[in-house]
Amino acid sequence: MMLNTSHHTSGTASRFPLELLKKITNNFSKDRIIGYGAYGVVYKGVLDTGEKIAVKKLRDMSQDLDGEEQFLNECTNLTKVQHQNIVRLVGYCYETCRQLEEYGGKHVLAEVNERALCFKYMEGGSLENYVSDKPCTLAWDICYKIIKGVCEGLNHLHNGCKYIIFHLDLKPANILLDEDMIPKIGDFGLSRLLSSTKTCTTTTRLGTLGFTPPEYVDSQEISPKYDVFSLGVVIIYIMAGRKQYNDHFDNPSKIIGLVSEHWEKRLGATIWAHASEEVNTCIEIALRCVKPDRQERPIISQIVEDLNTIDMAKLSLTYEVLKDR
Repeated sequence: MMLNTSHHTSGTASRFPLELLKKITNNFSKDRIIGYGAYGVVYKGVLDTGEKIAVKKLRDMSQDLDGEEQFLNECTNLTKVQHQNIVRLVGYCYETCRQLEEYGGKHVLAEVNERALCFKYMEGGSLENYVSDKPCTLAWDICYKIIKGVCEGLNHLHNGCKYIIFHLDLKPANILLDEDMIPKIGDFGLSRLLSSTKTCTTTTRLGTLGFTPPEYVDSQEISPKYDVFSLGVVIIYIMAGRKQYNDHFDNPSKIIGLVSEHWEKRLGATIWAHASEEVNTCIEIALRCVKPDRQERPIISQIVEDLNTIDMAKLSLTYEVLKDR
């Protein structure tokens, strides 16, 4: 069966028959697994056109209202978003079938819901593969590209759509990288689409321990500053590593010193002279993002503006150097 996905436009996604997804993933075989999530398994599939896609097959959630909501959140919210730093939803599958099950000593035909979400395949895997207890081993220019790209993607969710979208589970495992190491924010299962930036509360369990801000842990409050806190943790993980963050969370100046020392040593004197402002600004932004009081955290548009200011200064300096040659 041939499926042409070249026609995708903003706000559209193709419906994939379950039989097609079975075919392109070798019947969801173990050797095609590329990732796991709380609500399902991700497989690599290859369409007849040669296009690679990631197929997130959700576990049966027939009796799970939260699971149903997760599928609808991710499917509907992603159709509203088109941005270079947001993962592209290629298609979806939602089919109900009956299969023979044993129940109370008898065999019955049980109703099973088959759901899957299909995304553009990311050759670089997830950012989780590159973070550890130590600072990221990727070159600084790639780290900076990832940091800025995630910031721009999050800014689009908060300010670039008709409705505000809170991601609510931003973490390295949910940041995917393409073949050029351009980051794409993914996994919108916990996302919320709101009409305003006002703080609200929820009784639903959200996020991942370590990336959720104090106001949510204490009072289940969500706001744009929830995502900003998670962003700060992600940036610190990239620049300092998990261990430094956990060991020195209450000592920002210690983290700044360790980060500057590490990257200056990594980059060398010549490159450090050009990259030092990027390094220092990024870690300072990250530490403001994880302030316990959300009122002290920056908004994402201000973060993007600060990074753009750095880029403009670098461009201006490069222009002056070339002009003098």
